[in-house]
Amino acid sequence: MKAIVLLSGGLDSILASKIILEQEIEVIAVNFLTVFCASTSKKSSCLASKSAAQKLGIKLKVFEVSKEYLNIVKNPRHGYGSNLNPCIDCRIFMFKKAGEFMRQVGAKFLITGEVLGERPMSQRKEAMKIIEKESGLEGLILRPLSAKLLEPTIPERKGWVDRKKLLAIKGRSRKPQIQLAEKLNISDYPHPSGGCLLTDPGFAKRMKDLMKFKPEFDVNDVKLLKTGRYFRLSKNAILVVGRNNEENERLLKLAKEKDLYFYPLKVKGPIGIGRGDFDEKDIFTSAGIIARYCDGNLVQELEIGYRVISDNKTSQLSVLPFSQQELETLRI
Repeated sequence: MKAIVLLSGGLDSILASKIILEQEIEVIAVNFLTVFCASTSKKSSCLASKSAAQKLGIKLKVFEVSKEYLNIVKNPRHGYGSNLNPCIDCRIFMFKKAGEFMRQVGAKFLITGEVLGERPMSQRKEAMKIIEKESGLEGLILRPLSAKLLEPTIPERKGWVDRKKLLAIKGRSRKPQIQLAEKLNISDYPHPSGGCLLTDPGFAKRMKDLMKFKPEFDVNDVKLLKTGRYFRLSKNAILVVGRNNEENERLLKLAKEKDLYFYPLKVKGPIGIGRGDFDEKDIFTSAGIIARYCDGNLVQELEIGYRVISDNKTSQLSVLPFSQQELETLRI
């Protein structure tokens, strides 16, 4: 008997895996990576799930699904959560993908670490039923931590899994899971935290701005939002300014051929990447923003260079650094 677990690397999914492993069922883990994971690279995004899989002694398959997932964020059938998180549509999408993999490897059912009532949007009974139905996996999603509070699944009814060994945890308290972890000798697990940037109010605000002015955004546009300070200059132009050397380097890697590259000429300071249709006013504004974050006297004119990424021709202008008040009217 073989099952697939959706393994985030958090305590709930680790416990769910362990419960099924103790019933002598082979478990294979899957993890879905999107550009909205709360990290900056594939390596760090996968770290928790890789570590958990290694400790559990199970195989892990990671799927990069950012491009497909953008459509979910743009048009979620079941709406958004408190910010821009399409939790129900997200679960349907992930379960469909996991179901495809389940069939490919000859597994019989799926496991998740979901706890009834732990998350208000996707972990209610009604939402779970919708997710199962629309993912085409009715009866095949086993939630070991809350199974006794839910209708028996196919694995339970057919005797593949012993329902008596499953649990009845519900709600947002972490005490039952922590106690179970101690009982199963599971330690060194990550503390619960938001793994999805779409639940973050600040990032959600920037995403809403992007979706309003550029409905056909791509993965690169989202990556740009994750890096540095974000300014809306006009309906056609944005500027993203690095906060440190690491972000400066990342911005340059994300820059497209037609983007504008802004940088200080005679003092230390950040770089900026401008995207969209820039007029003279937008260029002047961008230079003033860059100057505001440079080292030196904030009431003295600074020389800022700029050029199109794909062009070696450099221009420059002298500007006074913008005031904090001016920045706040543009920053999102």
